[in-house]
This record gives sequence, structure tokens and C-alpha cells, in this order.
Amino acid sequence: MPEPLNTQDLTELCRKLRLDILEMTTKAGSGHVSSSYSAVELVAALFFGGILNYRPDEPDWPERDRFIMSKGHAAPLLYAALAHAGYFDRSEIWRLREVDSPVQGHPIKGLMPGVEATTGSLGQGLSFGVGSQLGARLAGKNYRTYVLLGDGECEAGQVWEAAMAAAHFGTIRLTAILDYNKYQEMGPISREMGLEPLAQKWLSFGWHVAEVDGHNIEAVIASLTALQQVTDKPAILIAHTIKGKGVSFLEADYSWHGRAVTKSDQLAQARQELTHGTR
Repeated sequence: MPEPLNTQDLTELCRKLRLDILEMTTKAGSGHVSSSYSAVELVAALFFGGILNYRPDEPDWPERDRFIMSKGHAAPLLYAALAHAGYFDRSEIWRLREVDSPVQGHPIKGLMPGVEATTGSLGQGLSFGVGSQLGARLAGKNYRTYVLLGDGECEAGQVWEAAMAAAHFGTIRLTAILDYNKYQEMGPISREMGLEPLAQKWLSFGWHVAEVDGHNIEAVIASLTALQQVTDKPAILIAHTIKGKGVSFLEADYSWHGRAVTKSDQLAQARQELTHGTR
């Protein structure tokens, strides 16, 4: 397992990840910036906070923990994190969404090292996670599987079928992380199809449930570490986050869900806020 970063270095890394996401999506002229930003601390905690067991120079190491980005539209975040973790040269991320590039708008397994599942058809990632842990059991492996879910995709029935299956089959080394930023492409979750009472729903499906401020990286790491001690059921961490976290105009307007920052004045403002930490 790579040596975990201290809190100061993790905070700086999160700033760099947000800048990379901004620059790669701006260059591409498309991509999901705000959906990536809400999950930055969650992914940074996994890869750089001592949670995931992995070897970037041996991406198919059989004992590695698996990370599945179920909300596949946040691929820019995944690519940036994998690059900083050393899976591939950081120059690759500037090829986001180019024709014939392996750095596609949604992750595709087999194109880039470190990508564990092809995701983007929302609602499927937790099923991958259940299968991953059932496979580990059959192979006699002790790796863990982490699945990052979006709140909008939790409106899909397949998520709840997978949740039910996970509890039934006892996939006790499976942890879901829910990026609960309260918005989806067309508006607030509460208006489109409300999820509340969310924690109680997961509890009723037989899961261990914890909640956290998803932008407090120390708290996220502490929560994920505690969930590793749960040995009788699958676990979910409901992370309360802000869509577009880090840039004021992205935070204020959910319609940025599937749009890249392209106007020069907005790009300059975003760079300024991220570089100087004014948010």
C-alpha cells in the first residue's frame, strides 16, 4: 500500500486534482466538472489516505483492492487520481474525449491501467462490486471493493437489487460511498425522485450505514477506516457533498452538471479560486 499523505499534502493534492479536471475538460470542450468536484476528497482519501491497497506499477496485482467509479461521468476525476497515483503519465489526461484516445468520457476497462470497470450506464457499479466480492470469495482472496455511487443513479432499481443481493450473499468486504451532492442533471434530487429517508433505506436493506461531511478529508479517512472493522455486513458511507465544490459559480448552478468551463473569464475565475483557495 502506498504511504498515506498527511492532511496538508492531501489538501494540496485535492486542489491539484480540481485544477487538472478543469484544464482537461476545458481542453476537451466537454465533460462533467461539477460532478467530479463533489467527489474529489472521497477519491483522494481512497488513493492517497491509506485506504486502498494497490500497486500502480502492477495494476493487475491479484491482491489489490478494487475501486469502481459507478458514476462514470466523473471520469475526469478518476483519470486525474490515477495519474497522480502513478498508473500512467499525467500527459495522458490532456487527451480526454479525443477520438481514438483511451481517455474517454466514461471509463472503459482495458484502455487505461487502474480502470476496474466500464461504467457510465448509471446504476450498474454496485452490481460490479457485488460480483467482485463474490469472485474474491471463490478465489480465496481478501481484497476489498469500494464503489463510488452518485445520488442521481440511486434512483435506478438496479442499485437496490444489488444492495439487496450484497446483504443476502454476505459481501462483507464491500463498501459503497455515496456522493450525496443533492443534485442531478435536471434539478434537485428531492424534486426529481427523492431518496429520503436515505440512511434508513440502506439500513432496511441490511447494510451498515455511516454519514460524513464529504469535503472533510480527515473525517472521510476516519470513517472509511472505521468501516473496515465492520465484519458482518456490507457498508455504505453517505458523504454529504457540494456539487461543483471549489468554484463559486459551479456550486451555485446545477446546470453545469454536463458542461465544461470554456469562456475565458469563467476559466480565469475558476483558476483563481482554486489556486488561491478562496472557496
